[in-house]
Amino acid sequence: MTWAEIDQAVGAAKGTMSSGLNFQKPPTRRLARHRVRNFAIALQNKKLMQIAHSEVFWDEIVSIDYVGKEEVFDLSIPETHNFVANDFFAHNCMGKKIPKEMAEQRTVFMEGAVARGVKEDNATNIFDLMEKFAAYGFNRSHSAGYALLSYQTAWLKAHYPAAFMAAVLSSDMDNTDKVVPMIEECRRAMKLNILPPDINTSYYKFTVTDDQNESIHYGLGAIKGAGEAALESIVAEREKKNRFTDLFDFCRRVDLRKVSRRVLEPLIKSGALDELGPNRDELGLNRAVMMASLDNAIKMAERNSNDMAAGQNDMFALFNGKQKSAEEEEAPPFAKDVKSWNQTEQLNSEKESLGYYLSGHPIKPYLSELKQFIRTQLIKVRPTEMKQTVRVAGWVTDLRISSTKRGRMAFITLDDSTARMEVKVYSELYATVQDILAKDTLLVVEGEVRVDDYNGGYTMTAQKIVTLESARETYANRLEMTIYAPPDDLAEKLVTTLTPHRQGRCLVLIHYHRQEAQVELELGDNWRIKPNAALLGQLKALVGEDKVKVIY
Repeated sequence: MTWAEIDQAVGAAKGTMSSGLNFQKPPTRRLARHRVRNFAIALQNKKLMQIAHSEVFWDEIVSIDYVGKEEVFDLSIPETHNFVANDFFAHNCMGKKIPKEMAEQRTVFMEGAVARGVKEDNATNIFDLMEKFAAYGFNRSHSAGYALLSYQTAWLKAHYPAAFMAAVLSSDMDNTDKVVPMIEECRRAMKLNILPPDINTSYYKFTVTDDQNESIHYGLGAIKGAGEAALESIVAEREKKNRFTDLFDFCRRVDLRKVSRRVLEPLIKSGALDELGPNRDELGLNRAVMMASLDNAIKMAERNSNDMAAGQNDMFALFNGKQKSAEEEEAPPFAKDVKSWNQTEQLNSEKESLGYYLSGHPIKPYLSELKQFIRTQLIKVRPTEMKQTVRVAGWVTDLRISSTKRGRMAFITLDDSTARMEVKVYSELYATVQDILAKDTLLVVEGEVRVDDYNGGYTMTAQKIVTLESARETYANRLEMTIYAPPDDLAEKLVTTLTPHRQGRCLVLIHYHRQEAQVELELGDNWRIKPNAALLGQLKALVGEDKVKVIY
């Protein structure tokens, strides 16, 4: 009979009997009672029907034998009976130790046993044994296993920290959400060096350096968009024919059918190819040039591959019987006049390919300004007293929105380059600040801090959230400019620049320097300004990047 015919015979909906069964693998659990009953009806088999309706009849326990696996014991009874477990009772009730449901199940068990002729004392003893096992048997088996594993991992972490963390990072390297906090733990808590990805030294997985206990080579497999087959082929080529010398040598030697542009771009953005560029001391320019040169490098590699396949060689090789040596090769034709990536572009490319900022942090340009009204770094934050708050600032690295009975709320992760902290934004506050909550933005947050029972760290409940621009308007006292021997038209340019941003509360103070004298000029109240990012950018372009400061 087919499954559909069995469903039809027992009056069940189509697919009932086959639902949940995986015919590609051996069964891992027994057939449920209802399936046995349906088979009995469909096949008109009395023995199957007896099995389907049989119950457990307990007489007395003959022995309790140690099975030898996960501290599980087997109860032996004098006769063989069919036992169909009640999944809800065994897992949801006993496994979770819910007292109310245990009491209800005891009543059901006792009534059923007595109704079937089982002595009440025997039924009570049996249920007591099951309840006792539920109370400590599961815990004992699991805690013993976890204790052994905890001891082993703690010993490895203490004596071989780099090797241990390299293995842990490798096991989860396809999960950026896990890799990033583990790298932070390596750097800050364990004082390990995380060496950036390098196509000439890194492997697919995270590996340790020669010192064994101090540094970890970043695993190429943790770069987003770079597949294992492509990376393994790159490593194999490097191991076989030595290091890659530049981007063009790299593209020429790898298999471009595996190492496509979709792989090459994240390798450049992550910094894995930094050693193959022409401007190795200037990361922003180096990566910008390689990205601009990528098309040409791929075309030249494809042309070289086609020539090799066609048996064509260099004209000199035909006469001399050899190819030109590496020293005789012309300089790699990298792109010229390429605009360097600025710090933001460079860091964003790292975040895109690695999941975090590797060569710096986007909050760094604002740290000196933030220190004036942010007294506590995230790494120094401690739980506050009831109704006391602390003010912090951080870059939003993660944002999750959740719906609750009271409305929508948000969970944001702040990073100030010293640590990370989760901030809860409940529905009342969320409704007023949702427009400014976004990833890769700088926020100033005030709130209460509590211990996070889930991860052992701290979590903040926000009571106030503002952008840096709003914080400037609220807390800034004055804007100071330092000007040395200005051009004749500077005053006119200052007026033009400041005028659209007047009617604020921030005073403007100018430190004016000439060869023969210097003076402080405090502009009148009608020249008080709003110190927003647009104005600061214009003033820095006018008088100098380090000549404009906001004082709080």
